[in-house]
Order: sequence, then C-alpha cells, then structure tokens
Amino acid sequence: MHPFPAPPRQVLIGDAAAFVGITPRAIRHYHQVGLLPERERGGDGRRRYGYEEIIRLLWIRRVADAGIALDDIRDAFDGAPSDTDGGDGEDEMAGVLTRLEDTLAAQEAELQRKRASVQRMQTLGSRLGLLDGIVSGRLEGAPEGSLRQDDLDVLLVTERIFGPLGAAVQAGRFLALAADPALRAESDRIDAAEAALDDTVAVDDPRVAQAAAERHAFETALMRVIEESGQMEKENALFDAWDELHPPEDADAAPGPKPPEGSRARSAAEVIRSMPYDFSPARLRCMELAVQLGAPEAPEPTS
Repeated sequence: MHPFPAPPRQVLIGDAAAFVGITPRAIRHYHQVGLLPERERGGDGRRRYGYEEIIRLLWIRRVADAGIALDDIRDAFDGAPSDTDGGDGEDEMAGVLTRLEDTLAAQEAELQRKRASVQRMQTLGSRLGLLDGIVSGRLEGAPEGSLRQDDLDVLLVTERIFGPLGAAVQAGRFLALAADPALRAESDRIDAAEAALDDTVAVDDPRVAQAAAERHAFETALMRVIEESGQMEKENALFDAWDELHPPEDADAAPGPKPPEGSRARSAAEVIRSMPYDFSPARLRCMELAVQLGAPEAPEPTS
C-alpha cells in the first residue's frame, strides 16, 4: 500500500501549478530565471512534472512568500546537491536556508547603511549630508547659517572630481569665507566681475586682464588668511588620518607599474569637461591669466 492515495506520477504544467497554488506563467518564469530545470517535451509536445519538481516548486513558493527575492533563492539553490545524486534532502535544504540567511544578513547590513545615510542627511541637512563624512566634519566649525547652498554644491562637484580628501581641503576655503564677512563680500564682488565677462566681451578687452589680476590678488590674500588661521596644520592632520584609514592594499607587495604620467589629471579633466559649464571665451581667458599670475616664476638661466 502506498503512503500516498496514489503513487507519484507526472503531471502537466497546469496541474502542477494548481497543486502548488501558483500559475503556469510563474513556473515558466522559474524556468527562465534558472530556479527550476526545464523538462524536455514529451511526444505530444507537452512538458510534464514529477514529484521532485513539485517539491522544488513548493519550496520556492514558501520561501518567496517569506519575502525573499527569486534571484536570492536561485543563488541559494545553486551548488546544492540533488537527491538524485545521493544527497540527503534535509541537508540540501538546510544548506539552502543557510545561504539564504547569509544573503539576508548582507542585505540587512546594506539596508542599515542606507538608513544611516538618510538619517545623516536629515540631521545635517540634505546638501551637507550628501557630502562624505570627512568633508562635512571639516565644516563643523562654520558659524550657523554661514555656508551657502552654492558652497555645498561646489564641494559636491569637487568631491566627484578629486575625491573626499580634495573636497575636505577645499572646505577650508569656505570656512575662511564664512568666518570673515568682508572677505566673503570681496569674493562675491570678484565672482560678479568674472560673470560679467560674457560673450559680448572680447578676449583682449582690458576688463579680462583686470578681473584676472583681481582674482589673483584675492586668492593670494585668501591663502594668507587660511595659513594664519592654522588650517594648514589641520589639513596635514587630515592627510595623516586619511592615510591611516586608507592604507595601501598590500604594502609588502612589489610595486606594480606606475600609471601613465598625467593619467589622473586627464581623468579629472574629462570629468570637468563633462560638466555643463558655459563659460565665454573671455571668462576662460580670464581664468588662464589668473593661473599664469599664480604660477611661480621660472628661475633665471645660469651661464
């Protein structure tokens, strides 16, 4: 006498789906995503499912009902020994559940990370919270309400191009401006003068050279303020802390080939060029002149 009312038999997809409580379309999807091996069609062109397939379908449905993604279920089943290979069915499913537990633990950790990021944005404000922690921490000394939205947007762009450490160094500039209203006002005046160099201004217009000279003078004065405020020491400590937190992957390994000279600069330049800046030729010329004014003079040739 059979333990079942009838001996196990093979059934059509509709009957298998009805027994499990799903649809034939769901079974076909399981085939497509690799959750259930696809049976060969019989002489009548139809597929039939046996006892092992029914058990697998029941497991898939039960685990899916627990809220686990099909891709995770498939990955957990991958590599599990099958009963047809002499494996123990209980051990097989125990292994599947162990892998599912590992997957869910990893997803939970990632979800906690995302929640922490959202909570940080809520606490610091959406824009400040978008910046890396080393950048937002650098701005903690700014007076309340002294940081502008444009400042934070510039730091976000800088972080994208030069990384968190580069943005953290640039944050010192905004700290100096935030602490000195007169310096901020001068910065705004020069920004406005540069913005006025639109397409109606020729590149050789005297205003271009004048704006470049004023920019150079301002940046020199700003750097002096930053140095006198002790920020340079803080930046050095920042670099040291960064090096401790980001050691080389294998300091004892033999050094590999160096990247091509200027490859990082080219990468940064490519990112900068991809930004939707719309500077006029006159403003670009002004920027070039300001850089030239700030460049150290070449040493006198020796005889």
